[in-house]
Amino acid sequence: MEIPVNVGDDGHSHGRRTLAKRAGLLALAAVWVVSGFFLWRTSVPRLDIPHLDPRDYFDAAELSRADDYRRVSRALLLGSLVVQLVVMGLLVWKARPLADALGGIGRGRVRTGILVSIAVALALWLTTLPLGAVSLWWRRRYGLSTQAAAGWLRDQAVAVGVECLLVAAAAAVTLGLAAWLSRSWWLAAAPLFVLAGVVYFVAQPLVVQPLFNTFHPLADQRLTAEIKELGAKEGVTVDKVLVADASRRTTTANAYVSGLGPTKRVVFYDTMLDGRFTPPELESVAAHELGHVARSHIWKGLGWFALLAIPGVLLVWWFTERRGGLPDPGLVPLAIAVALVYSLLVMPFGNLVSRRYEAEADWMALTATNDPESFIRLEQRLTTTSLGDPDPPDWSNLIFGTHPTPMRRIGMAVAFRTLASPAPGGS
Repeated sequence: MEIPVNVGDDGHSHGRRTLAKRAGLLALAAVWVVSGFFLWRTSVPRLDIPHLDPRDYFDAAELSRADDYRRVSRALLLGSLVVQLVVMGLLVWKARPLADALGGIGRGRVRTGILVSIAVALALWLTTLPLGAVSLWWRRRYGLSTQAAAGWLRDQAVAVGVECLLVAAAAAVTLGLAAWLSRSWWLAAAPLFVLAGVVYFVAQPLVVQPLFNTFHPLADQRLTAEIKELGAKEGVTVDKVLVADASRRTTTANAYVSGLGPTKRVVFYDTMLDGRFTPPELESVAAHELGHVARSHIWKGLGWFALLAIPGVLLVWWFTERRGGLPDPGLVPLAIAVALVYSLLVMPFGNLVSRRYEAEADWMALTATNDPESFIRLEQRLTTTSLGDPDPPDWSNLIFGTHPTPMRRIGMAVAFRTLASPAPGGS
């Protein structure tokens, strides 16, 4: 008996589904490009930033000492990345025995997957711990660290504990969704991870940062008043200016903005307030940090996180589906490995965006303070006290540079000074 099959109808249906998928992908790509275009934009005008010689701004002995320090610190950083990749490869290779060994404890796919994810995080931490210890010794040798080994180990244990919690939560959500939604799990996981990123940014100042530092309000009332005045110039309401007890770990100076909404705050390291920096230099720092707030850089960073996280989740889905799908806890190391490699591949782009936003915050600071000389002295002092490289190699800046190089930041101040100075013979 012949069974009639309407090949033409099935073909048209398949063609329509294919066209719909392609149209959907094109629409998503268009949304990605348009969103990226608006997130990329900054308020920095086109500047003729001069190429400056570091020797005109830094002492030769300072440059030599920083070069000696950075040569080893870069090697330690690269070595840590290599170790992580090698260990991750071994864990992917031995994933099945690892999952089988932990299956008796987990007694269930999701619980076993959580245990596997924690084992991966601990393995990466333990294998890079010796390099971290060498890095601590190297920083102490050059006077950048004040921390004893016991305090450093305590910080390391707290950090890996937080990491294990985050990795375990990600594994629980991913495996749970994979068991529930099968091949479509990534469609729900991607927006959930983006939402988790927002929650983390909001909660970090209240939950994570106090694990490492204590904070108290800035006691200098004059500086507090100046910061509030700078905030008014930049259109920012300054609610909290805090000081972190960073001196118990480091001699380097820093300041940062963290939190969102009610947890937003400007934080100074107490090492910035030990007399090494003048009041105008501190005002430049504050104006820079307020520039991040004024230009919504944390929100924009979350926007980029969303744009980059979604294809990352899709890649994890694609690689794990080739091996049977993520309900299998034995594929958790592969999922983590894909996420790790993807994060390394997009890191240069992420750092490019960071450098662009940092440059905008620099420009906001220069326009708010109208004091390029203090800005230049600030960059000189920050670079010297941290043994930074004023003009690092292009490859290092491309891969690891989250800020414009010190010489480029000084160059922006020089360009600003040129724009702000009246032309000779002008009225």
